[in-house]
Amino acid sequence: MYEKTFPDKRYKETTDFLTSVAPAPANILDLGVRNPFTKVMEEHGYHVTNTRGEDLDVDTESVRTSTAEIVTAFEIFEHLVAPFNVLRDIRAKKLVASVPLRLWFSPAYRSKTDKWDRHYHEFEDWQFDWLLEKAGWEIKKRHKWTNPVSKIGIRPLLRKFTPRYYAVYAERKG
Repeated sequence: MYEKTFPDKRYKETTDFLTSVAPAPANILDLGVRNPFTKVMEEHGYHVTNTRGEDLDVDTESVRTSTAEIVTAFEIFEHLVAPFNVLRDIRAKKLVASVPLRLWFSPAYRSKTDKWDRHYHEFEDWQFDWLLEKAGWEIKKRHKWTNPVSKIGIRPLLRKFTPRYYAVYAERKG
């Protein structure tokens, strides 16, 4: 993972958002397998447990049985066909999640070699908000940021001012 590039800006924006809405120390269930950002969270004082790589579209046991205070999901929901299921089944009262936003000038991401590295959804902010609300979450804070690339062209120019990532902090309703 990240052999040629490292998402420095995305990690900084995500860390700043996480620490602002859910300061450490805290017990986190992070959706997705252990990854480089797991280590970043641990370095900031969080105790992190990751899911096992199960298909969260059909197997939500890890979120139903977790005792973590907070669930995090950074760039996970776009890979699921039915993110509503896992969002509905989360037992933690707090959720910090981010998704890539749909870019009108670029198609959805799809790896041709890794079936798990594909985006079924690239959300508009209102779509992600609606999904969370339908699954029983109330959004308390939002944050968007761009992801410029150092290439020449119309798309790289658009990436300089078009938000690419959207993060939310939500709490379980009721």
